[in-house]
Amino acid sequence: MEKIYIQATEFTPQVHFDPSNGIIELRGNSNPHNSLTFYTKVIHTLEDYVVNDTRGLVANMAFRYFNTSSSKCLYDMFKQLNAMRKKGRQVTINWYYSLDDEDMYEVGKDFSDLMNLNFNFIAMSA
Repeated sequence: MEKIYIQATEFTPQVHFDPSNGIIELRGNSNPHNSLTFYTKVIHTLEDYVVNDTRGLVANMAFRYFNTSSSKCLYDMFKQLNAMRKKGRQVTINWYYSLDDEDMYEVGKDFSDLMNLNFNFIAMSA
């Protein structure tokens, strides 16, 4: 499986997915013109990882903002992580949020509850 690295822009997050080390990181804003187009390769690589690898995964999520269509893509990613967890593999999700951004904290709680995944909530100073 190949590594994925996408540099952040004003509208898209930095994405770093390193399957060989079992880590995926998304940081920044996610408001792309077409979220599905932006996230498709990441979601497909994650699906492949879940099916063809036996290791766990650490997911670091640090968003300042994401739009509704991005949240659907994140939901699809969390479904894959949940499938991995159900296979007995270690899944660690670190949800970073700004101390002054209660909404981003709540969105993380919603994803955690909806997907029955344990998130580590990590507050960052602004």
